[in-house]
Amino acid sequence: MGTPGVYIANICLNPSEKDLATLNAGLNAFNLDEGISAQHDPVAVFIRDTNGDIQGGLYGNIAWNWLHVRWLWLSTSLRGQGLAGKLLKTAEAHAQEIGCTGAYIDTFSPAALRVYTRLGYEKFGELQDFPPGRTRTFLQKKF
Repeated sequence: MGTPGVYIANICLNPSEKDLATLNAGLNAFNLDEGISAQHDPVAVFIRDTNGDIQGGLYGNIAWNWLHVRWLWLSTSLRGQGLAGKLLKTAEAHAQEIGCTGAYIDTFSPAALRVYTRLGYEKFGELQDFPPGRTRTFLQKKF
């Protein structure tokens, strides 16, 4: 019925860095055996004020010739000025320069969804009621 000496432990709500590193190394080794590179290169673009404080920015990673935009945030005073588009275009230009074929992002903000759609991103999936009362939308843009 199972593998002797192996068991499923209880839920861990505060995993150690060592345990997560072990899981990550195992998954990366599996992917390498499948011929899939484990390399993920970080990319970030920041908007700073004259004091050098971050007022907005974008953070993501590049893997398998795709840019994954994980975070995009602007302080309230900077919204509605086209800066989200400038952040995305800057990251996309970098991704294209190094050979990426597309970018993907997700949001549960209707306002952000409109921005991403205007910038050429197309919906490829949704999770309804995630978070409750909202729809999480996944978008992609092929270069």
